[in-house]
Amino acid sequence: MPTVSLIDVASYLPGDPVPTEYFTQFSRSDRMAKNVMFRSPSGRHHIDRDETAVDMAERAFAPLRERHGENLAAEIDIIITHTQLPDNPVMGAGPELARRLGAKPAHVLDVHNGGCAAFVHMMSLARMLMATSDARTALIVATQNCAGPVFTQPDIRKLAQAPVPGDGCGVGLLRKDDSAPILDIVCRTYPEFAGDMEFSTNGQRKYWEPGEGQGCVSFTESKITKVFARGNRLVPEVALTVCDHIGVKGRDIDTFVTNQPNRLFLRNWHDALELPAERHPDTFDRCGNLFAAGIPVTLDAENRAGRLRNGSVVLMSAFAHAGDFAGAAAVRWGAAR
Repeated sequence: MPTVSLIDVASYLPGDPVPTEYFTQFSRSDRMAKNVMFRSPSGRHHIDRDETAVDMAERAFAPLRERHGENLAAEIDIIITHTQLPDNPVMGAGPELARRLGAKPAHVLDVHNGGCAAFVHMMSLARMLMATSDARTALIVATQNCAGPVFTQPDIRKLAQAPVPGDGCGVGLLRKDDSAPILDIVCRTYPEFAGDMEFSTNGQRKYWEPGEGQGCVSFTESKITKVFARGNRLVPEVALTVCDHIGVKGRDIDTFVTNQPNRLFLRNWHDALELPAERHPDTFDRCGNLFAAGIPVTLDAENRAGRLRNGSVVLMSAFAHAGDFAGAAAVRWGAAR
């Protein structure tokens, strides 16, 4: 397989920070609010009602164009997008994003099943496409845009989970060269857990049918317990598999970046790798749970702050939904900033 590099990342956060007080004014007494899965971040961002996923992706891409030149879009051979809440349920974001950027990629994919691990999933897909084609440059885009539209609905904003998600978009630029090589990627699917994440309208209607009821991912305490146990296991499991493949101990990783569900997961994951907390950066308190965008947004924040040393090993790992997918990737960092 030819060497493929993650040569840069960039991100976009919409609007002004939304304080937790927005939600506490609506909250109701609920045992779930005490669950560690739903302990609230200090802040988060919400997209405006008229802001689209493609708007967010275009704004996240802008710093890449500034750093790599106005002709960057013309070089893109592959666009892969993951959007938490598609603007158009029939069509993905990729073709419209290509039009906006002025790109004419040979391959456009819109993927959904990667969930919070979608950034790693898209890296894997882009690398495989490059290995089997003449494509040399890929743009991968992870957009989380359901916090504002879904979690501020009048019936949903009262729930314990409502303050946890935030909106944001992170993008990665991959190129077929050895400037910042992807050292290894592991992706695993666990279909036995695929039915444990449910979307409900809190009524009998299907989400596409007219009628009352506001849609949201539904939780029960028993399901939360299962998801928590799986997440604790899966993220270190795939991360340490990658470490084994590249001949590095978990405790020797320079920077560990994961999805950002809650503080307890973050603590348990770096403890499992025997890493100090300072080598496991997070954006949870500033951004909340960004789902698939959590990894690229956090990477971008660390890179812009100058905390990612070129030549260091950056390990990314995440699990999706109720544990039906997990992925990890290691990169020899060398991105621009």
